Amino acid sequence: MKGDSSAANGVLIDSFIIRPEGCVAIGQTVEEVENNMREAIEFHLEGMRLHGDHLPSHMPIVRTVQVAS
Repeated sequence: MKGDSSAANGVLIDSFIIRPEGCVAIGQTVEEVENNMREAIEFHLEGMRLHGDHLPSHMPIVRTVQVAS
């Protein structure tokens, strides 16, 4: 997750996952991003199931936070 100064309050946090590819989420707090990412992953996996794609066997959770120095 990383900060971006484009949100109304000066901070926008975004996130992505490595597998499955193409799944992203944004929010103004870490909690909002985590909730949005959870929903995005569930939606993405549902689409993969519908298309008959191979689903990942596990997805470990890793959090990285960058701050301005």
